Order: sequence, then C-alpha cells, then structure tokens
Amino acid sequence: MADLTVTESPIPGLSIIELPLQGDNRGWFKENWQREKMIKLGLPDFGPVQNNISFNEAAGVTRGLHAEPWDKYVALATGRIFGAWVDLREGDSFGTVYTHELGPDTAIFVPRGVANGYQTLEPNTAYSYLVNEHWSEGARSDYTFLNLADETAAIDWPIPLEQCELSEADKGHPRLAEVRPMRPKRTVIIGGNGQLGRALAAALPDAVATDRSVLDLASPSSLAAFDWRDYDVVINAAAHTAVDAAETPQGRRDAWVTNVTGPAALAEIARRHRLTVVHISSDYVFDGSEELHAEEEPLSPLGVYGQTKAAGDLIIAGVPKHYIVRTSWVIGDGNNFVRTMIKLADQGIEPTVVDDQLGRLTFTDDLARGITHLLRVRPAYGVYNLTSDGEPKSWASLAKIIFAARGKSADAVTPVSTETYGKGKDLAPRPANSVLDLTKIKSTGFVPSDQNTALGRYLDDPQ
Repeated sequence: MADLTVTESPIPGLSIIELPLQGDNRGWFKENWQREKMIKLGLPDFGPVQNNISFNEAAGVTRGLHAEPWDKYVALATGRIFGAWVDLREGDSFGTVYTHELGPDTAIFVPRGVANGYQTLEPNTAYSYLVNEHWSEGARSDYTFLNLADETAAIDWPIPLEQCELSEADKGHPRLAEVRPMRPKRTVIIGGNGQLGRALAAALPDAVATDRSVLDLASPSSLAAFDWRDYDVVINAAAHTAVDAAETPQGRRDAWVTNVTGPAALAEIARRHRLTVVHISSDYVFDGSEELHAEEEPLSPLGVYGQTKAAGDLIIAGVPKHYIVRTSWVIGDGNNFVRTMIKLADQGIEPTVVDDQLGRLTFTDDLARGITHLLRVRPAYGVYNLTSDGEPKSWASLAKIIFAARGKSADAVTPVSTETYGKGKDLAPRPANSVLDLTKIKSTGFVPSDQNTALGRYLDDPQ
C-alpha cells in the first residue's frame, strides 16, 4: 500500500494528496480526510464545516471554473475526473494553471481564490468536497469566475467542450482579461484611533482601522454584528487603560467589560472564523518582584487593571492562532508621559517624579513594527514581550533627560519614592519593576529600537 503524501503544485497553496487505498475482494477503504496526519505533512488546519457531494451520471459533465471565498478539499468516492485549477487571486501567480487527473486515490486542497473546475471521465462519478465556510446564497456575490474555454488559460480538456454537458451559467463566465481578481483577506484593527492604533494603521496601510462606532470591546454585540468573512487577522489595540480609575466601583466594571468580556467575545469569533488574534498585553500583569519578566513567568497582578489584563491574556491564549504582545510604558501620538514632561518643562513647572519604578519605554512605531514582523514571519504562536531595548530607567531619570532636551535643568525634576508621591492620592498599585525580557522576540529576527535613540527621535518630533 502506498504512503500518504502531500506535494505542492505550481499554484501557491494548491496541494496534491495521494491517498492510500486499502483493498480486498470486497472493494477498498480509505481515510479521505485525516486531520492529524495531513497537517503533519504540510496541509493547513483549515477547519472544514460542511461536506458536499456532486453526483455526475455521465462522462463529459464539465463544471466550473469557480473561485470561492473559502478553502476547499476535493476528493472522489467513485469515478474519475480531469481537474483544472486557475489562480484568480491578486498577485504574481494570477492566471497560473494546473491540471491533474483524480480518482479515489487522489485529493486536492484548493485555497481560497483559486478557481476550481472539472470534467468527468467516467459515468457515475461522485465528487466530494469539504469547505470551511457554510454556503449561503449571498456568498455567491463573493465568488470569482473564469470561462472554461478561456484562450489564455488554454486548458486542454480531454473531451472537447462542445461535446460536454455545461450549465448556461458556466458558459457565460468571463475571460481571464475580464476577471476581477479575488483580494486577499485583510487585517482589522480594533482601537484604530488610539496611540498604537494609529501607528498600526500607518504600518499596515491595507488594514481596516476601526473606532468604537464600528467595533467596541465594551459592547460585544458590535463584534457579533461585524462581517468577519473578509478578514484573517484581528489586532486588538483597544483596552480600558485608566489604571487609577479602575480601582473605583464604576471603573472596575468598565475595566472588566472592556478588558475581559470583550476579549472573551472576540476569542469565540476568532475560533469560529479561524482568525489570527494579536492581543496587546501589559507589564501590569506582574507584581514587579522579578528584575526581568520572561513570557512564562506566572501572572501576579496587583490592581484591577492588571487583573483584567491578565484575565484577558488567559482567554486569548485559548485561541488556536494568537500572539499576545506584552509591552510597557507606551509612547506615541497621544497623551503620554513624555508629552506631559515636555509640557511641564516648557511651562517652567518643576515636577516630582517617582524614581523607584524601573522599565523601558515602548514607542508605538516600534511596537507596530514588531507586530507586523510577527505577522510576516509567523513564529510559533504564544506570548511575546515587546518593548524598546537598552538600559532600564526610572520615570524620574527619563524626566530629567526630557527636561535637559528642552533646554531646562535636569535638577528641576525632583525624584521621590512611590510611597511619598502617592500620599493623599487614590492611586492604583503599580509594579516596581516593569522590565520585560526581549530574548524571545529577538530570536525571531526582530531588533527593537534602543530606548535612548528612540526617545531622542521622539523629542525631535513629538508628533
């Protein structure tokens, strides 16, 4: 008996699967779809949800060419076909043609956007296919079609088309020059109006950046109402980040709704639609007792904000395809510590700033660059720390650098302890050490910016 094998065709992602048939005097048996074995051999874990069978009584029945907005796994129960596939996706492979004769011992994995057609070579051919979306009448508007007789594709059908059974619809499909290529699935950004959201929109110009009027984590119904069919990546750059307000009764409710209930709804959507989720986490999931926080350190949040972020992380970790990006001290286009210090320096105000909390700044353009790197390289799914690099600093030492850069004396900044600074204030507990270990993200080939260099660039142009 032959081995199960998977080989690639000239069309990217179109795979040929040789299926062992176990036969005796009664007939044969085969494992038509065996997820574990086939994934190990390189097929994607495409998550089929519907199985369809097309029965063809006569030889010469010809169907297609249809490019559908989902993946398809094609196999035969009986008979033989001449199969033809044409890449109708945007990109360099558009128009690439591949043909292959299939019997019960061969299957084909057809990725989204590749047109599929076939001609029966024997009577009573049962053509079976798995798809990873439920079919609906409305889905036909997302199909792309190609004429079976297209001169550019020049498919060498074994039986001339004029001798075959074709539907009127298939006869009327456009030629290749008139085909509207199928666009790739897109990335959607939740929290597109925030500091990170704006940086991500700049780094990913083809992504759809949404605000709360479209996707609001505090309103899971908005997630349910969104049409996710055209997307394969969602970046959650939204969160309830009012750390001190989260300690109040209403703030606690708001933080749990946005940071936990919303991600829980998003996780279920991601599982259903096979989305890759990029979820932004925080140094606040730790108590700061370690000098360097690695990804595998047990969670130990001190306050409500950190507790909700930790809970959100655990929920997203249950999504099959996820990147939890843990960061700290974010600086970008919006209200932040650096802008506040610039304003105070320019106004001649001499602030007191805590000097016993250590960490590294993370500039949103660097954070966005790291996220796009993960989506491009696709290392193992999981948690990745991502901040700027370099020697950790306290908030007070950073404030002194900023004051000096604005032409003020660094001595205008008075360092104080967290305890002293917090007297008489309703402040949430904060980790004393927020330094994240960057070894894992660096091992993927990403090089974070040096904190001092990035701060210097930001001070030259604070956006």
